[in-house]
Amino acid sequence: MPIDYSKQKTSLFKSSAVSNSMKSRAIAIPAALNAQVQSENVAIAHGLKKRNPELLDHLIELYQHRLLRYLLFLTGKREVAEDLFQETWMRVLLRGAQYNGKARFDTWLFAIARNLVIDLSRKRTMVSLDEMSSSGEDDRPYEIPMAGPSPLDQFQSGENCAEVGEVLLKLDSNYREVLVLRFYEELSLDEIASVTRAPLSTVKSRLYRGLAALKPEMEQLRASRPSAEGSL
Repeated sequence: MPIDYSKQKTSLFKSSAVSNSMKSRAIAIPAALNAQVQSENVAIAHGLKKRNPELLDHLIELYQHRLLRYLLFLTGKREVAEDLFQETWMRVLLRGAQYNGKARFDTWLFAIARNLVIDLSRKRTMVSLDEMSSSGEDDRPYEIPMAGPSPLDQFQSGENCAEVGEVLLKLDSNYREVLVLRFYEELSLDEIASVTRAPLSTVKSRLYRGLAALKPEMEQLRASRPSAEGSL
């Protein structure tokens, strides 16, 4: 029985068309999301220029927990973090016209908060984030040789969130900030570079080294807990 090649070609064309359609949809989804985020950023910029009080209330409600968490990790002190939290929103109100909507609002917000921490660190003896901008650390990517779950896997595991939060406060402020922005705030590496005003290579280096420093601290924390519980 002769083979009908025309039917095979038609089937192949249909299959190819379906595949292309699926690819187009996959590309269209993130594009649509990006367009929506960009539209929201422009709306925020427009409202801030007008000093719209309702918009500011909405932004505070939307970002208050993330902003306070970021400041807590940077300063390690709730009272200081809360004072800087209030000051950050005052800066947003007074300097809102400077936000042009081209970048995500949260990256602009975190940059304001970080600058306030730096200003405060210059006046006090707390660990200075200002050293981040002129750090002489090695910018080369740092590969992490290890067996078993990586610190990143542990970081993203819900059951370890409390432990990771506790350990983060023990890390060098250079590493702690990048880890918080990347895994808590889910900023991209480019966005972190924008917030910290550091080269992308420096951000990558701090991320890799921070993850490497996280594992022994986690192990030490877990090792200390059974003995502590047994001594009660």
